[in-house]
Amino acid sequence: MGKFQLMALPYAMDALGTVISKQTLEFHHGKHLAAYVNNLNGLLDGSGFEEASLEDIVCKSSGGMQNNAGQIMNHEMYFAQFTGNQSKPAPAGALAEAIKRDFGSFESFKDEFQKKGATLFGSGWVWLSADKDGKLIITQETNAGNPIQKGLKPLLTFDVWEHAYYLDYQNRRPDHLSALWQIIDWKVIESRYNF
Repeated sequence: MGKFQLMALPYAMDALGTVISKQTLEFHHGKHLAAYVNNLNGLLDGSGFEEASLEDIVCKSSGGMQNNAGQIMNHEMYFAQFTGNQSKPAPAGALAEAIKRDFGSFESFKDEFQKKGATLFGSGWVWLSADKDGKLIITQETNAGNPIQKGLKPLLTFDVWEHAYYLDYQNRRPDHLSALWQIIDWKVIESRYNF
């Protein structure tokens, strides 16, 4: 126990089975994310961040505290954006319009997003974010980086640390990235955009 708690998944461990296996979720959520939560809780006492929000810790701390907080924030957004009952293959409304405006088409956006994820050297995250005016931007963030550290509003992320896909895809990161579109809950992403 501690200030921060391991998030509960909004679906069963086997709900994403064709894209992310139960075994991967058990390790990724139950071991990796749990370790970041435990580590951050262990670093809080005497840090000056005992009462801070996760976002404040991500934006204002450094070193191990920032890394663990960043990984918690990133993973919470990552796991919350999936569904085992995908009914919308693409976004709608304002987000769909913004994607078309800023990338030309949904397919062009997907291609660029996957390319940025596949070409990120080492470990990290690829993000779709919005700036203060609602313009969409794709960024590559290494390690525990999050676009909020750059003043952006994060909307969608793919984890490209090997523990996110290696049990299911081995070294085939592009195949993993391509498959993730099947389980995106676009209602969640649309609600994050919400300008």
